[in-house]
Amino acid sequence: MDEIDLDGCESVDDALDLLRDFDEPVRVLAIEQDDEYAVLVRCDAVGGHEDEVVRVFLSNGRAADDYRLAALFLDGLSEVGGDPLSDDELVDDAARLAAHDSAPFGDPDLIADLGLKGPELIELAVHPSTLPIDLIESVCERLGCLDEFEALRG
Repeated sequence: MDEIDLDGCESVDDALDLLRDFDEPVRVLAIEQDDEYAVLVRCDAVGGHEDEVVRVFLSNGRAADDYRLAALFLDGLSEVGGDPLSDDELVDDAARLAAHDSAPFGDPDLIADLGLKGPELIELAVHPSTLPIDLIESVCERLGCLDEFEALRG
């Protein structure tokens, strides 16, 4: 687990280039900013660069109005596939109300095979008392790297 600098990223592909520097079959990038949103980007090395499988999840679509990185990944969803989640995909009525105007976007199942199913990720994203950092910590806990993440945060 390493921290990377996204300041120079102008596109999702720029961020993917940074992930490609890691020689791992599965690479996950987690971003949180000002307690407003979380982005998860997963890049699986299937074969060559052209065969990569890339999936993105943005916890709060409204954050793209105020945050450059959130906008970059929201815009990039059209490149890698992703739409706002429909009401049918949200967990329950309370979650639907909490997510009004700020619905999650992208692929909530991007880490389902690693231990966090889509409905759980959506619930974390839309629950009013869950901060974006809580979402990322939950992901790290499920992936077995929470201690490393906390060490990076200092």
